[in-house]
Amino acid sequence: MTARIAPAAPPFPDDIAQALERIMPAGMEPLVLFTTLARDPRLFGKFFGAGLLDRGHLTLRQREIVIDRTTALCRSEYEWGVHVALFAQRVGLGAAQTASLANGSAEDPCWSAQDRLLLRLCDALHRDCAVEDELWDALRASFSEEAMLELLMLAGFYRTVSYLTNALKLPLEPYAARFNTGHAASAAT
Repeated sequence: MTARIAPAAPPFPDDIAQALERIMPAGMEPLVLFTTLARDPRLFGKFFGAGLLDRGHLTLRQREIVIDRTTALCRSEYEWGVHVALFAQRVGLGAAQTASLANGSAEDPCWSAQDRLLLRLCDALHRDCAVEDELWDALRASFSEEAMLELLMLAGFYRTVSYLTNALKLPLEPYAARFNTGHAASAAT
């Protein structure tokens, strides 16, 4: 698949090059999403200014469940695959859970009660752009008000990321997981 807007090519302006160096793991090329946004320093800065990949009110696992479920619901195989490849093992998401995130439900037996709440939140926001009182109350029993705000912003931000990756038709990163398997693609793909 050819992207609808070509990514910027190095050398990048100093501020963008430094940001990419901070964002990406050592030795890993910048994501096509990031280099595409690097075409416009203003948009690049705005995108990363809204990012929620720092230490916040959620655990890394909670954050990844919300990101993975939101991007899967939006059918952003690009973003889902990058996050599954880079974080799933690190946060203890097994094969059944990554498959459930892509194509399952909160009722799948692989989830804890708290994980189910996060999935139900993502499903409700995706479906209704709102959260019914019963679910809100259940979430509030487990999360602070600040964490609740972060959950809403995280899901919304990754819906925006999904819009970008899908509308731009970004080619999948070679190491990223695929919806149909939940595992990283082979080098031949």
